[in-house]
Amino acid sequence: MNVVLLTAAVIIFVCVIINRVSSKIGIPVLLAFILLGMAFGSDGFLHIPFEDYIFAERICSVALIFIMFYGGFGTKMSLARPVLAKAVLLSSLGTVFTAMLVGGFCYFVLKISLLESFLIGSVISSTDAASVFAILRSKRLNLKYNSASLLEVESGSNDPFSYMLTMIALSVMNGKISGGEVSYMLFSQIVYGAVFGVVIGCFAVLFLRKFKFSTPGFDMMFIVGVAILSYSLPSYFGGNGYLSAYISGIILGNTKIVNKQALVNFFDGITSLMQMVLFFLLGLLSFPSKLGAVFSNALLIALFLTFAARPIAVSVIMFPLKCRFREFIFVSWAGMRGAASIVFAIMAVINPAVVDNDIFHIVFFIVLFSILVQGSLIPIVAKKLDMIDEKSDVMKTFTDYTDEVAVQFIEFKLSKGHSWVGKKISEITLPPESILVLLIRGGEKIVPNGNTTLCADDELILSGRATDSSKEVHLYEITLDENDGFTGKALRDISYDQKLIIMIRRGNKIVIPKGTTVLKKNDILVINDSKVHT
Repeated sequence: MNVVLLTAAVIIFVCVIINRVSSKIGIPVLLAFILLGMAFGSDGFLHIPFEDYIFAERICSVALIFIMFYGGFGTKMSLARPVLAKAVLLSSLGTVFTAMLVGGFCYFVLKISLLESFLIGSVISSTDAASVFAILRSKRLNLKYNSASLLEVESGSNDPFSYMLTMIALSVMNGKISGGEVSYMLFSQIVYGAVFGVVIGCFAVLFLRKFKFSTPGFDMMFIVGVAILSYSLPSYFGGNGYLSAYISGIILGNTKIVNKQALVNFFDGITSLMQMVLFFLLGLLSFPSKLGAVFSNALLIALFLTFAARPIAVSVIMFPLKCRFREFIFVSWAGMRGAASIVFAIMAVINPAVVDNDIFHIVFFIVLFSILVQGSLIPIVAKKLDMIDEKSDVMKTFTDYTDEVAVQFIEFKLSKGHSWVGKKISEITLPPESILVLLIRGGEKIVPNGNTTLCADDELILSGRATDSSKEVHLYEITLDENDGFTGKALRDISYDQKLIIMIRRGNKIVIPKGTTVLKKNDILVINDSKVHT
């Protein structure tokens, strides 16, 4: 057990370092994670034996839940709305067209059996949200004509359709499904997935607005539960769990909820870890020695998919909607394949359906080709096509974007003898470059104006400009006991050489210190020391 944990820690550290290095040399980090897994695997340097497709499928499916959920959570619908029709058509009909075109190529050109050809087309028919999001974010690559939002919505929502096609293909290959059952599967996958996603998302929003969490961090655990429920509940009834998770994420991400920034930071970490685990595990599961046997067919499929199937599917949908030619070229090129396709290939491997080709390694090769060629060249293609919007920031297309405005807030309570009591706000002098943004009186929140009269016990919240020099503030804590010489003394009677007590934690209360403040046993002092050097 210790060896396994030690290995896991080393892998995580290496992935973190790779993430830093890959951003500098221009290689997509997700490709680096796959290559690292291959290096650790049976054919790699460390020769870790791993060929458990069932275990890998379970872990990767869980990882996909969080990637899909957070893909929806981060999609800003206000910016996606102008391109929503195109994005939805690309993610649904575009996915079906791609599967049919690739299936036809495999059947007529590569002479693969009809059902197996359709299975291969279905497995690789979707673009990958994790890959697209990672490149757009890491390169801060904003695009003209709302193309970034278009790719985000398409890549975030087409995995469920690829999954649905894959399940239908496997069911038909097993001979356990009729035409009517195929129709019902289509209906249940889409309708149940969408309905459950909306209901669970709306319920979660309502719960977050009405319920107060007594312990910090439990709101994050609640959202984790929502993500899992949004997948598992519709899946239990035959619906598309990935579609449900994506829709629930959209509803939560586009709703004003308390502590949202902390949720964003939490899910950023969780999703990054899931992507790291997923791509590493897929690399670990592969056998590079087997890629040679599938090289010719896999390369031909990859080339056809990249330069024919994807452009044809995109053109059929986008040109009737008055798409610009350079926008069409870029969207066609940015249709990267990724982890979802490999996970669906694993599902095909563990399914009883009989296949004549090594579908896992065919799809694995296609994904490597896509990430390496398409992913690496996306910034260059965008520049050559003049698709980069220099006036905007791609991060604004995500709901977790916050403008980098240096503002901070100060809260204080007016005592009965304070000089501001009884005066209108227009009659008092606030600190320079600050504004009174909120007044709390008896639990009621009041947005103040110049005619608002201040009363004793009013709680005031001021905003002001933050300073970059905060990095020079060096804080530490000490807890008072009976022998420290401070307990029972007022602050004005204590000599601190170039140190300042800026806050006192007393039980559950925060005390802003004054000269008359008397220190007590077990007080926690937060101190700034100007003598600390960095």
